[in-house]
Amino acid sequence: MNEPSIIQELRRTHREFQQLEKQHHQFEERLTEIIRHKVLTPQGEVEKKRLQVEKLKAKDRMAQIIREHEGPKDA
Repeated sequence: MNEPSIIQELRRTHREFQQLEKQHHQFEERLTEIIRHKVLTPQGEVEKKRLQVEKLKAKDRMAQIIREHEGPKDA
């Protein structure tokens, strides 16, 4: 099964993957809102960095789930 097929299957059946994908999207939307400001307050900078870290964690975990469902690679 190729990666796009695995992702489609996970979107339908894997609750954690579904939640992570939703969180990742929410983090992206919030980051877009923050970045629109020309000058960020110190609190805005902190929130921006926190969101970037959380977004990356979600993406990394989704990638791990995909790898787990790919199965062994042919040598």
